[in-house]
Amino acid sequence: MEDESDLTGATPRRRPKPAVLEIDGRRLKPSTLMMGHGYDPALSEGSLKPPIFLTSTFVFESAEAGKRHFEGVTGKRPGGAEGLVYSRFNGPNQEILEDRLSVWEDAEDALSFSSGMSAIATLLLTFVQPGDVVVHSGPLYAATETLIGRILGRFGVQWLDFPAGATEAEIAEVMEQAKGMGRVPLIYLESPANPTNQLVDVQAVRKVRDAAFPENPPPIAIDNTFLGPLWHHPLRHGADLSVYSLTKYAGGHSDLVAGGVVGAEALITPIRMIRNTIGTITDPNTAWMLLRSLETLELRMTRAGENAAKVCEFLRGHSKVESVGYLGFLSEGRQADIYRRHCTGAGSTFSLYLKGGEREAFAFLDSLKIAHLAVSLGGTETLASHPAGMTHLSVPDARKQALGITDNLVRVSIGVEDPDDLIADFDQALGAV
Repeated sequence: MEDESDLTGATPRRRPKPAVLEIDGRRLKPSTLMMGHGYDPALSEGSLKPPIFLTSTFVFESAEAGKRHFEGVTGKRPGGAEGLVYSRFNGPNQEILEDRLSVWEDAEDALSFSSGMSAIATLLLTFVQPGDVVVHSGPLYAATETLIGRILGRFGVQWLDFPAGATEAEIAEVMEQAKGMGRVPLIYLESPANPTNQLVDVQAVRKVRDAAFPENPPPIAIDNTFLGPLWHHPLRHGADLSVYSLTKYAGGHSDLVAGGVVGAEALITPIRMIRNTIGTITDPNTAWMLLRSLETLELRMTRAGENAAKVCEFLRGHSKVESVGYLGFLSEGRQADIYRRHCTGAGSTFSLYLKGGEREAFAFLDSLKIAHLAVSLGGTETLASHPAGMTHLSVPDARKQALGITDNLVRVSIGVEDPDDLIADFDQALGAV
């Protein structure tokens, strides 16, 4: 996999890049590059698809090559190892995957992880120190809130948040308050927020960040799982790092768990150092499965998005539905403005508020026949869950109420089934409420 033809000190290519990135000045689209980017069949006996490299370690062509690779692993050289070293650090499947992940957001570099939460945890461990104050949007995925508030809190880390739809002035007020409490190492966002589907104004956060920290600004990281990488590209709007649960749309078949971070090389390099140390990299088999899934990512997300538009149009007119938190319905106000500036599609995951409470929500969920009662999202199948009683059960009741995570809320992720069949399923389930 590695090219070590020059061992004199010149920097060889860490892994092969395709010869064709553009044709007649036209840059190839991500959906095209997913078919071969970062992989040279000649290095794998002509195999059209990358094999799964199940090995714990890699043989160096020379002692000098091994030393140079470890200089990358240990941080003496930026950008990671120039060749393959050890499967806790890198591997062919993981490196091809990371090349392709970076394509979707035109990022300088990318890293893959064993889960979305291991990506988030590694990110936080990279930048946060005891006594720091993490500023974040709210709500966040419950495990992320637990990690920041409870686990890092044991080490003296504090946090302040602003609501997902906060204005520039509201964000600035929180930022100034945080500066008075301690060092702000990181601004962490989630947009759309899980599970309310509220959008964060990334451009406003960047403007406030730059004004509040003219020197050494803390990086802005954003969980882009709900809309990325097809419908939202936050690096274009001011974020420095984009975080993914690759379990969701990128994996897309509910058969793997993985995470990713993409962004500027200067920020990816220290995250890689922490990942190398604690071993949160993706395993080769999962990386290989993700390579398979990325080839159809645009097709799957497009079909799911089209289905969601039809299902939500049916739901919002139903007598037993209080409201539908679907981005495609935004027409006025601040959320609509953020949507127009930031997003290219409404996604296929939305919040459904039923008339009633937990009893009505449970009756609806228990009556579904096509849609599956399960957590997660972004798979080929339609999933529905009860955030207040499941994914966000650990969030204190008062905070859940403040964030709109109520007992009548059902989170729905639409899959690629026939939309008319899905509408019939939701119709009969609502009839049981």
